[in-house]
Parts: sequence; structure tokens; C-alpha cells
Amino acid sequence: MNDYPTREFRITRADLVRYAGASGDFNPIHWSERVATSVGLPGVIAHGMFTMALAARAVEEWAGGPGKVVEFGCKFTKPVVVPDDDDGVVVRVAGRVTGAADGLTTIALEVTCGDEKVLGAPKAVIRG
Repeated sequence: MNDYPTREFRITRADLVRYAGASGDFNPIHWSERVATSVGLPGVIAHGMFTMALAARAVEEWAGGPGKVVEFGCKFTKPVVVPDDDDGVVVRVAGRVTGAADGLTTIALEVTCGDEKVLGAPKAVIRG
């Protein structure tokens, strides 16, 4: 899958703190190892909407800038576990054209962290 160049985004715990402040989502599973593991998670996880936003950012870049993404959707299927270190974790976004009509291009996405797909059925429609 590579009609578009794969984009990589590094996520650290500091990014999660910044996203929590911007979004208002201060759920402790996004910053407290103790709370995250107590509810059965493997560790602190990135906000699903943050992961989705990174994928949308890649699509916007592929489309050529703001205002060209007319549709974007996905399911949250696997958490992105973010370690408590300076390296964080890398999320990769790849895209393949699956259709084009009436000036719109449909893109199937693959959003992964390590060997795991972290978003289910991600797709975008762009103008142009």
C-alpha cells in the first residue's frame, strides 16, 4: 500500500499531555500507568482521536493542504501504547487510491504501530 509516501509520527507521553490540554480529555488512562493497567490496558495509551488526527494530517499533506479533505472516517480497534521514555512510539500512515470520480479521490489507509493495525477501516475522500 503506497500510492502515497508513508508518513511516520512519533508520539511521546509529552504529546499526550499536550493533546489532553488541547482536547480537554484528561482521562488518566492517557497519563497514569497505574490507572491504565488497573483497567486492563497494557499501559498508557494515546487518545484515539489523536491517532485519528495524525492520520488525517497525513491525508491533508497528500491532498496538498487545508480544505481538500472532504470525508474521513475510521474505527478505533487497537490502542497505541506509549512508553514512559524519551523515544515514545511511531505510528505509520500509508495510503492507496481506491477510486476516483467527479473530482474526488477515495483513499484506503493503513495506520499501524509496530506490526499492529491501530485504526479499523480508515478511509478518506479528497478533492482533486
